[in-house]
Amino acid sequence: MSDDTSYDSSYDSSYDSTYDQDVYGHRSDYGEPMTGPLDAPERPTGWHPVNITQLVMGVAFAGIVLVWALVQGDVVETDELRWLMPIPWLAAGAAGLAATVWRRA
Repeated sequence: MSDDTSYDSSYDSSYDSTYDQDVYGHRSDYGEPMTGPLDAPERPTGWHPVNITQLVMGVAFAGIVLVWALVQGDVVETDELRWLMPIPWLAAGAAGLAATVWRRA
C-alpha cells in the first residue's frame, strides 16, 4: 500500500463533463467567466404564478396589523373589535378567491 497522498491529475473517466453544462449552462453562454451568482446572464422576466396560500396569509397578517394599529392609535375603541376582527379574514378569503378565479381564467 502506498502512502502517497498527492493529487492524481490524470483524467477521471467516471466524471461526466456534461453535468456542469446541464446545471450551469455552457461557458459560451456567458461570454466571459462568471465570478458570482449576480453575474448570470439576463433572463426574460414576467409574471410568475401566485402562491395563493402566501397571498391569503399576507393579506390576513396585514389586516390584523392594521386593526392593531387602529386600536393602539385610539382610532377604534376596543369594544368595536367584535365586528372589526373578522374583516382581515374576509379580505384574505376574498383575495384568495380572486386569485383562484383569475388563475383559471
